[in-house]
Amino acid sequence: MTTPTIEWIGDTGGHLRLLDQTKLPTETTVLDCDSVDDVWWAIKKLSVRGAPAIGIAAAYAVVFAAGDSHETVGQACDHLATSRPTAVNLFWALDRMRRVAEGARESELAERLLAEARAIHAEDAEQCAAMGRHGADLLESTLPKGSGILTHCNTGALATGGDGTALAVLFELHRRGFAPHVYADETRPLLQGGRLTMWELMERGVKATLICDSMSAQVMREGRVAAAIVGADRIAANGDAANKIGTYGVALHCRAHGLPFYVAAPSTTFDLSLASGDAIPIEQRATEEITHPGGVAFAPDGAEVYNPAFDVAPAELIAGIITERGVISPVNEQTVSALIGQ
Repeated sequence: MTTPTIEWIGDTGGHLRLLDQTKLPTETTVLDCDSVDDVWWAIKKLSVRGAPAIGIAAAYAVVFAAGDSHETVGQACDHLATSRPTAVNLFWALDRMRRVAEGARESELAERLLAEARAIHAEDAEQCAAMGRHGADLLESTLPKGSGILTHCNTGALATGGDGTALAVLFELHRRGFAPHVYADETRPLLQGGRLTMWELMERGVKATLICDSMSAQVMREGRVAAAIVGADRIAANGDAANKIGTYGVALHCRAHGLPFYVAAPSTTFDLSLASGDAIPIEQRATEEITHPGGVAFAPDGAEVYNPAFDVAPAELIAGIITERGVISPVNEQTVSALIGQ
């Protein structure tokens, strides 16, 4: 990918450049953000999306608040935290930025905050690479070469600071010559699978087929896929995993067809303060995303709409969670705690 998903331009007086994902795949357009509000809106309207990428963008945004005082840094963190409620990486990154600010003198605030944001960005890239290796080792040892593997939403370089989460695994398999055939759900209503995942897979030369969300069960029944792998936006202490709406259905389809369903996510996506997925906040998004996709009316005026952005796959449906530290399997509170910690 020639245009970086997230890039800080300059030093402490610089700005944040984001690849505008709302314009892909037909346009490659960047957004230059010069304020906390610019980044808040970029997150809110999904110009930058994916749990790790949201956290990285928010961390850089805090640098804009460093010119005044510690108080404005705290206010910026509070404001950025309201942009999207489900992706826990957002709150994790903001907490890191708050802690750095608390320990810094005002004269060095901007420099310290920018260094921390860059560290968060670099660490995520390393985590992506490690997830790719662990996941590829797992799938290479359990699936026949050239297997079909289904994925949902977008979990690649567009969603992270590196190669991705679930897609990092598939990219690594491709590099190793495993030759996976990826089946990408379109991912209604915003079509991240069709617009973004297919774009990334095709750019990398990975064999890929786009399907409608409603086709996943049939694809499994026909034996076209041997496993499914997705990302996550928040994982509870017991291993329940929230991800883009439609993921729960994929997990159920895998169980019905005897196929393994995997989640790939860094340790920063775990929220051990939540006992189960029942406590994960689920973002409700605008009705127009369903009634007027791309500005075209797909439903009668005044239609009642329910538009949750995420659902939760229960731990008992997950064969393994692939992290940068290794694979959690079986998935339960004890195994999560053993690898991720208390």
